Amino acid sequence: MKLDTNNRSVFLLYYHLVLVTKYRRQVIDDKLSEFAQDTFKRISESYHITLVEWDHDKDYIHIMFKAPPKTELTKFINAYKSASSRLIKRDFSRVKQFFCKYFGCVRKVYNLMLNDRMKAYEETKNNSSKKMRFPTLAK
Repeated sequence: MKLDTNNRSVFLLYYHLVLVTKYRRQVIDDKLSEFAQDTFKRISESYHITLVEWDHDKDYIHIMFKAPPKTELTKFINAYKSASSRLIKRDFSRVKQFFCKYFGCVRKVYNLMLNDRMKAYEETKNNSSKKMRFPTLAK
């Protein structure tokens, strides 16, 4: 086992990182894993990080790497996750359908409630003797 050194210390720091897909969706294949690994290698060069082991399954990626003690791991992991997520969504269109956000249903319910409130306001404005009732979802 070869130890790493700098001016005043000797160290051997291995880090184990497991990245799991959202909702454990089974979307990772060999091509996507290779793309993610290339992205990891490209970003890790600027942080002086060395990739030791890379493995994947359909819903996770297992990474073992080593780094010097002064490496800011949180910044590196944040940079890697941001870049790889953005690039994977851009280059692998089949993945985008698994992780897109669905706001359509919520937006429709909100618009219906807003429309009902506007109707109730117009009715009370035209007929001042009528008390305004606010519609709710539980009708």
